[in-house]
Amino acid sequence: MTLGSGGSSVVVPRNFRLLEELERGEKGIGDGTVSYGMDDGDDIYMRSWTGTIIGPHNSVHEGRIYQLKLFCDKDYPEKPPTVRFHSRVNMTCVNHETGVVEPKKFGIVANWQREYTMEDILVQLKKEMAAPHNRKLVQPPEGTYF
Repeated sequence: MTLGSGGSSVVVPRNFRLLEELERGEKGIGDGTVSYGMDDGDDIYMRSWTGTIIGPHNSVHEGRIYQLKLFCDKDYPEKPPTVRFHSRVNMTCVNHETGVVEPKKFGIVANWQREYTMEDILVQLKKEMAAPHNRKLVQPPEGTYF
């Protein structure tokens, strides 16, 4: 996020940005089908996060709750976080053995911009679940994990 007017801009420091995201995540997002927060409240670097996606309607994911891990390294938000499903899921952009969302197969991460947020990633993953190439894929049993 940049602030400014009249051609000048100020880059918001990493920790301020992450505090904004934490506050937004704690308040609840949009329709409540995605959420996120810090994994370890004692981590002063705010690196480790958890996310949740409730599967979209009219897909094999409907009614399922998916848990994810997001890791924001020291270069976030200049570079995207790493994203890994903890809950087993069958999607074209997710490594079937590790649960890692593969950047080259997931547009928002492949074309990362500083303005994007963890919320944007979760919302896009939910949209990806509803996409024609993912919404009918056979899924692992519910309650199984990577």
